[in-house]
Amino acid sequence: MKVRLLLATAAIGLVCVIPASAQTQAPYAFERGYPTADTTRRARDDADFQRAITAYRFWYPTVSVEGIFNGNREVGIKDGEKMGIAATGPRQVGFTLNSDTPYGSATLDLSKGPYVIELPPGAYIGLVNDHNQGWVQDLGLPGPDAGKGGKHLVLPPDYKGKVPEGYYVGRSKTYKNLLAVRALPVGGDVDKAMDALRALKVHPLGSNANLAIVDTSKEKLDSSSLRWEDNGQFWQVLKRIVDEEPIVPSFLPMYGLLSELGIEKGKPFAPDARMTDILARAAKAGRDQMLVSAFDSARPDRINWPDRKWEWVGLTPGSAQFETPAGMDLEARDRWFAQAIVTSPAMFRRTAGAGSLYWMSVRDNNGAFLDGGRNYTLSMPQPVPGKLFWSVTVYDTATRSQVQTDQDRGALRSMFELKDIKGSAPAQLYFGPDTPAGHEAHWIKTQPGKGWFAYIRIYGPEEAAFDKSWKPGDFTEVKAVTTGSTK
Repeated sequence: MKVRLLLATAAIGLVCVIPASAQTQAPYAFERGYPTADTTRRARDDADFQRAITAYRFWYPTVSVEGIFNGNREVGIKDGEKMGIAATGPRQVGFTLNSDTPYGSATLDLSKGPYVIELPPGAYIGLVNDHNQGWVQDLGLPGPDAGKGGKHLVLPPDYKGKVPEGYYVGRSKTYKNLLAVRALPVGGDVDKAMDALRALKVHPLGSNANLAIVDTSKEKLDSSSLRWEDNGQFWQVLKRIVDEEPIVPSFLPMYGLLSELGIEKGKPFAPDARMTDILARAAKAGRDQMLVSAFDSARPDRINWPDRKWEWVGLTPGSAQFETPAGMDLEARDRWFAQAIVTSPAMFRRTAGAGSLYWMSVRDNNGAFLDGGRNYTLSMPQPVPGKLFWSVTVYDTATRSQVQTDQDRGALRSMFELKDIKGSAPAQLYFGPDTPAGHEAHWIKTQPGKGWFAYIRIYGPEEAAFDKSWKPGDFTEVKAVTTGSTK
């Protein structure tokens, strides 16, 4: 009930905000207390546009995770039949995917019953999210099995059967669920990590028919919602999901918004020309508003070091659903899902020993947005406070995915490109369109005319990562670069 009230309050509050475009027009006119014909037309259009933007921002995670399902389907990984694994790189498009660890992902279809996920002992980090990117359960090191292995059971929303013993149980609110598992490449052994993913057993409860494992490492795969997010297709995809999934009771106010826009479970969606135009404009405006939350937030709590440009990506520590004592943090939710996928309490913890942490930078040391046509250096003091490993990954602002250049590299990783770094001297990393002579191995190429941003990831972060006793440098522009071969 608490969440439902929070959503209702959020919906009412956001819908009442008048967009700047409407504020520049003449005020609504009334005669003898009645709206004029022009006022009625404009007020209805404005109200529907406001409703559509609010609905877009709330339901964005639902359409975003459908992009993951769709990307798998396009390379032959059918829902509930196969599981894809990949040592990812720039060729795999997905919101802030990284190359640090191989991924495994599958769509679990619970419409016919529960699913079992069997993890052997090992360095796994995994989770299950529902069709709205709501957290269902953690697996592996951040989960209840703590890396010791175990059987996990995912129950569908309408499950009324007996829950068998011997399982870690998660209850989903939807039929379609995303299983996402990473295997840490201990010692830099990617092949061993890929084999660890192949060792997973995923099958319906009561069946031994495991999902077939498919290696997509060399496939070009788009697991994002980019093709839908800024146009009317967004609503068509959302309508299909609403029809396929059960109603989530705590989301009732947001289903109400959708019904005002013509999207209602089990009923035809046939917007007229007026509504089609409003919905298309709202998708573009809603997406753009979310990108402002991601890249140009004014939130003071995003800052960790007052004298650095690095920011926390997640703004609700310890909460998987962006809940705070004051209510649901909608700005934090927008910020996260505009640039990232999936949620888990473990992803947002700010305590030593947590699975991993994420800092983002979009600006150089002078406060200018990072520019793919300029060259930069970044100083990383050593040692970086992580028990396992660390990385810096560069993303294209347009796709929120790793930069794509002829270098075919988007990350510098302590276990791979940076494994030669020794001692206590700060590591100097390089970014830009020009190859820095003598530093090719520690360089990521960027593309002129494009913006980019970076993540620092630390796996197994130690106390110095949180008490501010350790801090990275900022991106600093280099005016002249001595270039060398990219070989």
